[in-house]
Amino acid sequence: MGIVVAIDGPSGAGKSSTSKAIAIRAGWNYLDTGALYRAVTWLALENKTEDAATILKVLKSSPIRFVSDPTSPNIFAGDIQITHAIRGTSVTENVSRISAMPEIRAELLNIQRKIIAQADRGIVVEGRDIGSVVVSDAALKIYLTADINARAVRREIETEDKSVDVKTSLENRDSIDSTRTISPLTVAFDAVEIDSTNLDLDETVERIWELLRQRSLLGLPIVAILGRPNVGKSTLINRFLGRREAIVEDTPGVTRDRIQYECEWGGRRFIIMDTGGWEAKPDGISVQVSAGAEIAMQEADVLAFVVDAQVGALDEDDILVQHLRKAKKPLILIGNKVDGEREEAEAHGLWSLGLGEPYFVSALHGRGSGDLLDNIVAKLPEVGGAQTQDGYRKVALIGRPNVGKSSLLNALAGEHRSIVDDVAGTTRDPVDELIEFGGSIWRFIDTAGLKKRANQASGTDYYASLRTQTALERCEVA
Repeated sequence: MGIVVAIDGPSGAGKSSTSKAIAIRAGWNYLDTGALYRAVTWLALENKTEDAATILKVLKSSPIRFVSDPTSPNIFAGDIQITHAIRGTSVTENVSRISAMPEIRAELLNIQRKIIAQADRGIVVEGRDIGSVVVSDAALKIYLTADINARAVRREIETEDKSVDVKTSLENRDSIDSTRTISPLTVAFDAVEIDSTNLDLDETVERIWELLRQRSLLGLPIVAILGRPNVGKSTLINRFLGRREAIVEDTPGVTRDRIQYECEWGGRRFIIMDTGGWEAKPDGISVQVSAGAEIAMQEADVLAFVVDAQVGALDEDDILVQHLRKAKKPLILIGNKVDGEREEAEAHGLWSLGLGEPYFVSALHGRGSGDLLDNIVAKLPEVGGAQTQDGYRKVALIGRPNVGKSSLLNALAGEHRSIVDDVAGTTRDPVDELIEFGGSIWRFIDTAGLKKRANQASGTDYYASLRTQTALERCEVA
């Protein structure tokens, strides 16, 4: 489950328009919980019943399905699309009464939480009890309200039946929603109240967007650094960061897991993802390393393909390029180890890969790194797939090499996040994973195995021990 934004408020306050606009801008899912209650009301009216038990039986035979695409949200009862039918006058007049039934609210609460749990990156959920009941631990809670007259004007524009006294209808609904025994309309104690009476849609959206930005809830764009082993990916990342974070050694295959670092350039913050050497025909542990690189392609918003310009494009690079094209994501071709003009003249052969203009850099000496970062930033989306300052409790898995830390993380996560091999020392960089259990989300950190004489080690083992020490310092439980 990704970031959850809860937007509560009375009818006509602008929740739907605002929620959809936020979801579209962020690239998140959208859920109109009011539509679910309207759908149940429609089912009750179609079956001419107000008995809760009967309504639940009808709901099982015609299950409600909500399409969470904010550009085209639709709702179905069984195979029937009822997106427009639920906005009719009869549904509007009866929805508050049906919604007040405890059995109906309990059933729809389960449906809502299932839809929310399926949102990988994030979801904007609107309703009347989202922040107080449905998602009480939402990352951001908004209570959106407006003057009754302003709300009536907005709702009149949407209402097809002009004979209805919209203002009176809203006042009656406010009374029912705020006085019902189960989950009444209320302001969550930690919600931010926004009065949209004198705000247009863009202004309302901008206020909420600024809150998301201030709380670092907008996903940072992810740039995956991909390439064959030993082409200088980790050295390039250290150049971007301005410090030695990624482990570097003049030996192929030093980086194995996909590791993320936060980077900033030109006022834009983003995530750089280091990956293991990507091979077209891997064997042994390289199979898992290459698989991790391919997963990075799926997770990233921008792909940066690094080639050793001194070696030039190999047949294996052509095979990898085919995978890159299939990803259909913004792509940057980087020719590394171009230390001077002579090397640059020879590196123009990288045009043959068919990925457009190659950007030439020397990760070791810094030549061309600024121009490369300018081009990377130009390709970044406004919102990406990573979150920062998520507030999750951190647990570090600490232990000697080859005691099963990575296997434990994978078992908890239910996926192959860390590379597991019988060889001691497989994990070299800390690997984070969000895991949900017991109703809470925790951040688990897999680390390199601790050794007695780590201070006397050299190369990759020494730096791996430093990464483990840093992970230990930033966790709350080890």
